Amino acid sequence: MRLAVPGKAAHRARLSDILEQDTLIQTGKEARAELTFPDETVVRLAANSAFSFRKGTRFLSLQRGAALVQTPKGARGATLHAGAMAATLPGTTAVTEYHPGLCKYLVLEGTGRLYRPGHLGDSVLVRAGQLVIGNPDAAVSDPVDFDIARFVRTSCLITDFPPLHSQSSLVAESQEQQREKSKRTLLETNLVIFGGGTLVSVVGKEHAPALDTPATGADTSGEHAARPNSQPGLIVP
Repeated sequence: MRLAVPGKAAHRARLSDILEQDTLIQTGKEARAELTFPDETVVRLAANSAFSFRKGTRFLSLQRGAALVQTPKGARGATLHAGAMAATLPGTTAVTEYHPGLCKYLVLEGTGRLYRPGHLGDSVLVRAGQLVIGNPDAAVSDPVDFDIARFVRTSCLITDFPPLHSQSSLVAESQEQQREKSKRTLLETNLVIFGGGTLVSVVGKEHAPALDTPATGADTSGEHAARPNSQPGLIVP
């Protein structure tokens, strides 16, 4: 991981470095990083990511790659900017992936708002277990459901680090999804996004073991789609 401070030469990061605002944090091909802010906000960066911050957690910027942000309950929260998109994160654990022409935003616990600054009304509330995929230069699309438990088991932003402070909330949200599945108000599908990006794959039972295997090269892996059942007790095609 390398740090680039405005006006200074970039250098390799060292454990327990204290970062100045506007420092650009860049992770390499196999590197991941965790940053802890004074208000106990945690930011985890995937491989090949670039990230900076200003005014503490009030202005976080993801230039490329993927980042998990966990903000403590009762804190002011954070705002993460990714290209032309932004997300407010009040007491929330969420993952954002951004590349030119692609933005993906998932909420693991809490509620966030995804919006386009400068476009009045172009925003959407995203609740735990929901994700939004789209073009950051286009209107914000509606959220869809994903499997929290499978994501937590397979994302390296979770599995390669110690438990988050919000771990108990993640478990509670996952259990709530399981209750919705048992009532058939939420149905599991065979649609999966393997690793980063937005390519949706249709998988059969023969691929089931792979769905619970942590990814080695991508950190927003394991998004397994679920969908609301419009008529409980019936399978929605």
